[in-house]
Amino acid sequence: MSLLNILQYPDPRLRTEAKPVFEFDASLKKLTEDMLETMYDAPGIGLAATQVNVHQRIIVVDISETRDKPYILINPKLTLIGEPFEAEEGCLSVPGFYETVTRLEQISVSALHIDGSAQDFEAEGLLAVCIQHECDHLEGKLFVDYLSGLKRNRIRKKLIKQQKLNA
Repeated sequence: MSLLNILQYPDPRLRTEAKPVFEFDASLKKLTEDMLETMYDAPGIGLAATQVNVHQRIIVVDISETRDKPYILINPKLTLIGEPFEAEEGCLSVPGFYETVTRLEQISVSALHIDGSAQDFEAEGLLAVCIQHECDHLEGKLFVDYLSGLKRNRIRKKLIKQQKLNA
């Protein structure tokens, strides 16, 4: 396994809409393993393939404290079924920033396993928020898009300045 480079906002590649996965082979398995390793190392609780510059509909999520209960979701589709609620979110592509975002508290998920078999389940609370957040990445959307233009620009300017200092 190897660590992947996580794109940082405002990198325009984060705005790329991901394409469906059709090949369920060894390269897909390796990619998801590398994504999990990258997510755990960051450390984070979710990562979309878009964030590592792979524009396929793949997300990995693990909200467990023991970091041993990962969800690997290929071509995920969500049905939003809960009530709206506000929760603080952060993002590995927007490091160091946490803001309140409105999401739905419960969702129904339909996705494929790494072997191409179907998986359907309901998620609530933090798991539901995390899956919604990662699925947004597959559409080229970031949590900062839920913020006011003023907040979004402030974050953008700070990250650009930080990236220049680190270059």
